[in-house]
Amino acid sequence: MTYRWLVTDLDGTLVDRRLRMVPRSREALGRFRAGGGEVVIATGRSRESAAPYYAELNLTGPAILLNGALICDLSTGEILLDRRLPAPVWAAATELLDALDGDAAGVAFRGGQAFRVVTSPLIDAYAARDRVTVEAVGDWSDLPPTEVSKAMIVCASTAVAERVTEKASALDVTVVVSEPTYVELLPSGVDKGTALTWLTGHRGVPLEQVAAVGDNPNDIPMLRVAGLGAAVGDGHPAVRAAADVVVGGCDDGAVADVIAQILDGAEHGVLS
Repeated sequence: MTYRWLVTDLDGTLVDRRLRMVPRSREALGRFRAGGGEVVIATGRSRESAAPYYAELNLTGPAILLNGALICDLSTGEILLDRRLPAPVWAAATELLDALDGDAAGVAFRGGQAFRVVTSPLIDAYAARDRVTVEAVGDWSDLPPTEVSKAMIVCASTAVAERVTEKASALDVTVVVSEPTYVELLPSGVDKGTALTWLTGHRGVPLEQVAAVGDNPNDIPMLRVAGLGAAVGDGHPAVRAAADVVVGGCDDGAVADVIAQILDGAEHGVLS
């Protein structure tokens, strides 16, 4: 097989808007694994949020979580890579979080847990969507300043997200947009691409033997470093422009389309 790994985003790629894994894509992942390939999830989700999908696929290897800030084997709990915001950067981020109006609200991630300071329907909707618990703290200073992996700002609209992104870009962080209204602040230099590069080096798998598929701008770094970068057909225009190939929409089985190209290319010797 030309591609040993298939790295897939979850939301909008493998998982549809009803938060269900697309059956055609799930079945194709099974065929890929049966042929000797390995499947790696790469998502902005936390351990708690990604675990049900990981279990549904019966995976036992590493998962790239929190948009690259954490790499963890969800079957054993082993943490392979744990990147955190430096204390001064987290302090600056809390100033941004505290200055948010009612049209945006912040969530901080520490280890496998999510935290909030304010009560907000935006956070409630995020927690329900991702099926996670967001615990309340009295103040951001209640969290150990060196143990925050990322902050996420949930916005009421894309216009608000654009304003938040501009303000966050002034900080010493990597800013990614994982959903149109989710703006994430990661440690500087951290993204799905750097995480994938680290993981392939750690596991001894050449990047040219990795295929990756995603739909949102936070996926672009991993599509660029992978040997084959595939964009979901109904994903963000910037992702389609950055990809090597564009496949079908999420609901139609985008991941299955990528695997079909891989297996067809391996059979006919046209993908390298």
